[in-house]
Amino acid sequence: MWFHSKWDVPEQAYLNCMTDYLNKETEYGWYLCLDGDKIVGGLGVIENDFHDRKDLKPNVCAVYTEEAYRKQGIAGQLLNMVVEDMRIKGISPLYLVTDHIGFYERYGWEFFCMVHGDDEPEMTRMYIHR
Repeated sequence: MWFHSKWDVPEQAYLNCMTDYLNKETEYGWYLCLDGDKIVGGLGVIENDFHDRKDLKPNVCAVYTEEAYRKQGIAGQLLNMVVEDMRIKGISPLYLVTDHIGFYERYGWEFFCMVHGDDEPEMTRMYIHR
């Protein structure tokens, strides 16, 4: 599975989320960018992206673009797409956990607070899209 190969998260966790979406048990989904039949970028929306602020949901997660496809606006287009899709479904705001500074702000995300990752001693940045 593509997402599993990019992040240190068990494959079954992704499969469970995707199955819930396909079975209409959640409105949170997964978004891909394809070049032909090759996945070159993607992200997901889940309840909680492994942090201690369970009240801040849903979370955009697993944002990734293949290295050869970076700097072409793919991640930005995916982020804009997910924000609009969730807004149509009446889901807002969205949250996102990242160590990147300066990237997400270009797409309307704002720093919100610091959170502890599950089983992580360091705090990390939480962003919000209203």
